Amino acid sequence: MSNYLISISDDDNGALKKGTIHDPSTKLKVKVFDLLKPHFTPRKGEVQYFVTSGTDTLAFETEGYKKHRQLLILTMISRYCIYLGLMEAQIHSSLPF
Repeated sequence: MSNYLISISDDDNGALKKGTIHDPSTKLKVKVFDLLKPHFTPRKGEVQYFVTSGTDTLAFETEGYKKHRQLLILTMISRYCIYLGLMEAQIHSSLPF
């Protein structure tokens, strides 16, 4: 079982919806974006996933993707959701709107 480093920033309302997940062994980073704010633009060459949980919708995008296994990315995302207490989170490969 791998350990991931999680960095989270609070916004003005105290919501924990901006952060980074880092896997020290593979050096892969996954950035987290709140989709209620229009600051997310997908980048070419990176992998994106989306999470919905109740009224929350988050985007996750790799940084430094070099053909890492999909399972690694999904595990990092699920650990982040568990850390935030989003137990009903659903991970989507495309925007669920």
